Amino acid sequence: MKRKRIMGFIAIFLLFISTVMPVGVSAKAERNINDESIYDLLVDRYNNGDRKNDLDVDIHDDYAFHGGDFVGIEGRLQHIIEMGFTMISIGPVFKSESYDGNKALSYSELDPHFGTDDELTDLVKEIHKQKMKVIADFPLSKVSADHEWTKNRTHKFTHSADGTVNWDPADSKVREDLIAAVVGFITTYDLDGIRLTQLDGFDDAYLNEMIAAIHDAREGSYVLTNEDSGANFDSTPSEHKMEALRQTFMKVDPDSAPIDVFKDNDEGRLIQFDDLTGPRLTYDMVEARMFPPTRWKVAATALFTLPGVPLMTYGTEIAVNGKEAPESHPLFNFKTDMEFKELIGNLNILRNKSETLRNGEFEMLHNEDGFIVYKRSSKDETWIIAVNNTSKTANFEIPSNMIGEKKKLRGVLDGDLIRESDDGVFRVVLDRELAEVYIADDDKGFNTPYLIASILVYVIFLGFLFLVIKKGRARRKSESKKA
Repeated sequence: MKRKRIMGFIAIFLLFISTVMPVGVSAKAERNINDESIYDLLVDRYNNGDRKNDLDVDIHDDYAFHGGDFVGIEGRLQHIIEMGFTMISIGPVFKSESYDGNKALSYSELDPHFGTDDELTDLVKEIHKQKMKVIADFPLSKVSADHEWTKNRTHKFTHSADGTVNWDPADSKVREDLIAAVVGFITTYDLDGIRLTQLDGFDDAYLNEMIAAIHDAREGSYVLTNEDSGANFDSTPSEHKMEALRQTFMKVDPDSAPIDVFKDNDEGRLIQFDDLTGPRLTYDMVEARMFPPTRWKVAATALFTLPGVPLMTYGTEIAVNGKEAPESHPLFNFKTDMEFKELIGNLNILRNKSETLRNGEFEMLHNEDGFIVYKRSSKDETWIIAVNNTSKTANFEIPSNMIGEKKKLRGVLDGDLIRESDDGVFRVVLDRELAEVYIADDDKGFNTPYLIASILVYVIFLGFLFLVIKKGRARRKSESKKA
């Protein structure tokens, strides 16, 4: 198994060097929402980088602030970079009554627990320096009864049963000032987009007016939402697809028929296993008496290769559990085993480099009781993704005319290699609870550049070991002489 992982790493590395790189495997210079993969976090629960802003922090109280801040995100930015995400959602950042940004008190003042204006500006600059994008949340309703707009009584509002306030969507000042506030927010901090939340009461016509204003204010910006909406958002979540993913991957040997919903080939929708407002998929796995690390490795392969914009909630890489907030919002533990992180990074590398994996045609080839095989293709590339989410070895035969003449299927995760058989089919065979991503390469017999590069990798590795051993011997020899 260890040898397979090494070969898989080598395969991914070699896939993108010029000697063996398939035509068309490259990232776009100009990205759109279909090219993004999103890491969704809560500032307070990611990383505490500055103790000076720990106001009333209590990590033993799930409902209290836990100390995460903008400095903390910047300090652990490398963690997200290594997983290959192209965009970070930092969630709500306005001054609010709670750690998760609910019940906002302002549309102009940042929460002091999170840091200063300059610290957020510095964080955004560093994210941009790393060629990533960053978005934040903006709530249109469900704000605190003590919100700055309620105090001067210039904006009409109504009280909700839960103690929050909803702005009157018919009030012209509310409508004008909300647009002014969100535009001011995105431009002040040079954000790459906004996720509008709590849309209740605002019709599509008004939302479209706001979306247009945001696009005009920040060229190339994204406007997303975490709710289903008919307005012209750049991307919205799909409850049907999220539920299909959860049902298919929370346990082994499932009824995977719901995953057929992806046949609509709608790349523009957000796809995710869970979000920050509901139960984690890990919770469902545990309830089903499954082993989360194995479950997630199979599930992640689907998340990053199915049509759509993958969104992953923070802590998924360490299988964070929780039925509901605040249990599902723990402070991230960076000391936890990160084996799953490597797979996320490899999958994002593939997706970021391949236009076809992001936007290519999708065709479901096989879907039965958890064994799923599908194709992502374009005029430049053909990928086959096989996911065996069953309790036994599974196989599927793909006719050669679906792959192309004189081709071979090269697995880029575990290094599997499939050649066309004498009867004109490619036989995909996978052990239980495993997944593989295959690219169709020209089959020219021995791939000399690939073999040379493989040998070089091993030679470099062995040379490194030799130098370490040699240095260790020299050090021990020197220490013995001194003694």
